Amino acid sequence: MITEIPVATIAHAIQLAVAPVFLLTGVASVLSVLTTRLGRIIDRSRFLHGKSLETQDDDQCIQGELISLTRRGRLIHWAIGLCTLCLLLICAVVGVLFLGAFFKINLPVVIATLFVAAMLSLCIALLNFICEIFLATAQVRSGH
Repeated sequence: MITEIPVATIAHAIQLAVAPVFLLTGVASVLSVLTTRLGRIIDRSRFLHGKSLETQDDDQCIQGELISLTRRGRLIHWAIGLCTLCLLLICAVVGVLFLGAFFKINLPVVIATLFVAAMLSLCIALLNFICEIFLATAQVRSGH
């Protein structure tokens, strides 16, 4: 039960939470880039679907690009999900830091586990992102 929390305890909890909050900002910026790329992939897919319907032709070039866009969309989708998970885990780290400070509970294993999970999800998200970029540049190089 919380009785009276000294100002120093609150100040220390805020100091501990500052780094994860900066991390939130950085990951949110990556998330913004990913959602923009997904929007462009969706727009291009819709354009090509419309083009293929207009011509009533099974153009191999259009179909090849649609397949590539589907793969790219899947990679970006996973990257967005993993970045969102990372953001949630970082928020949990901040919450646990404050709860630990307020209730005077030492939770280093929980905090470390949440932070490591956040970093792993961010790393995997960034790997998906770089794979999507490789696919996009390969598509440009091949002329489709």
